[in-house]
Amino acid sequence: MGVLLSKKQQVEKVQKCNAVLAAFKEGVKDRPAPSASVQPEGSAESGEDVEEATKDNEKEPEQKEEDAKPGPSNQASAAAREECQKANQEAWSRLRDGKGVEPEELVKAHQLTPPAFIRPKRDINDDQPLKVDLAQREQPVNEETCDVCEVWTADELFPCRTCMRVFHDGCVRELGYLRAEALQAMKDTAHTTAGWSCYYCDNVNLLLTEEEMYSLMETFKQCKIIPESFLVSDELLQYRHFVSKQLFDKDLTDEEEEEALAQFAALDPEKRGQIEWTDFLYHESLSVLRKFRTENSLVRLLTAKERDRARAVFQSLDQDKDGIITGTETQRAQQSWFQKLSQEDRESQSCNVSISHVGPISENSPASSSSERSRDKDDNRAVSWDAFLRESALYILAARPNSPAMHIRLPQ
Repeated sequence: MGVLLSKKQQVEKVQKCNAVLAAFKEGVKDRPAPSASVQPEGSAESGEDVEEATKDNEKEPEQKEEDAKPGPSNQASAAAREECQKANQEAWSRLRDGKGVEPEELVKAHQLTPPAFIRPKRDINDDQPLKVDLAQREQPVNEETCDVCEVWTADELFPCRTCMRVFHDGCVRELGYLRAEALQAMKDTAHTTAGWSCYYCDNVNLLLTEEEMYSLMETFKQCKIIPESFLVSDELLQYRHFVSKQLFDKDLTDEEEEEALAQFAALDPEKRGQIEWTDFLYHESLSVLRKFRTENSLVRLLTAKERDRARAVFQSLDQDKDGIITGTETQRAQQSWFQKLSQEDRESQSCNVSISHVGPISENSPASSSSERSRDKDDNRAVSWDAFLRESALYILAARPNSPAMHIRLPQ
C-alpha cells in the first residue's frame, strides 16, 4: 500500500507541475491547479518544486534580455542616432505647424503653454472682390488685456502694429517665441510709428493653408533643405536651380542667377554671408502666396490696421481728391511699406502718433536706392483705390516681419 501511495503522490506532483508550467506559458499565472479530493502526504514538497520551476522559467527571459543588450559603444551610437532623428522630426513638425525656431536658452520648466496655431482654409468666395470703402476709416481699437494672461496693466502692455492684440513682455518671454534681443526690439518699437509685429503677424508662413504648406515642405525635402539652418549663397543657387528644373524643366540663366544672388543680398542686410532660416522661409511663403493666390484673395488677408494705413497712404497721394493716383505714386507707396526708422526716430516718436502716419523714406531704408532708380521710369497710368489696394496687398503682407531683411522684390 505504501508503494502504491508513493506512486500516486508522484503522479499528482507531475500533474501539478505540468499545470503550472502550462499556465505560465499562456500568461495566466493565477490558473488554479487540478483539485484533489484527498491532500496526500508530501504536498508541501511538491509546492516547493513548483516554485523553483517557476523561478527558473522567469530567469530565462531576463537572461536573454541581458545577453541581447548592446555594449557601451553601440548604446552611444544608437542614442546619438535617435537624438538626431528626434531633433529632425521636431524641426519638420515645427515647420509644418508654423511655430518657427525655438530659442535654445528657453527654460522649458517655466514655459507657459504656447497657443495652438491653426492654418487657415480658403473660403468659397476667397477670390471675389472685397469692398473696402476709401472714405470710411475703420480705426480699429487695441484689445485691453494681454492676449496671453488676459490681465490689464495699463501702460505695460505692448501693442501689435498689424492686429489688435497686446502683450506683456514677461508673458511673451515665457512663451518662448522671442529671444532676448527680439524682446528688447519689441520694447523699443512697439510704441513708435515703426511698430512691432507680434509672433502671429510676424510669421507670414502662418498665412499658408495646409495644402500650400505641404507643397512647400515637399520642395524643401526634395532639395535637401534642412529646417532651422542657415543658408549660404551656393545653397540658395542650388535650390533655385532645383525649383527651375522641377517647375519649368530648364536650368537657370545667367540673369536668373544674378537675380538669385540679389535676392540673397536682400535677405542678408547685415552682410554676414548667410541668411536666417526664418527669412528664407518667409520669402518662400510669400512666393507661394504670389503663385497660388489672386490679388483679391491677398486683400482679404489684410487686417483693419493695414487697410487703414493703406487709406492714409492713398489719400496723401491723391492731392486733387478725385480717387485716382498714378502708377509711379503707387510704386512709391509700395516702397514705403518697408520704411525703416533709425534709432533716433524711434526715440522721438511717441505712441500718440497714428500707425497710419506716412513719412518720407529714410536714407538708411533698403527701399531708398530702389526709389531713386524708379524715379527714372515714370508710370502715368491711372490707378483707382481698389486697384491700388489689390496691387499693394502683397507688399503690405511682406512688410509684416520684424526682420530688416527684404522679403519681396520692390517694384523698379
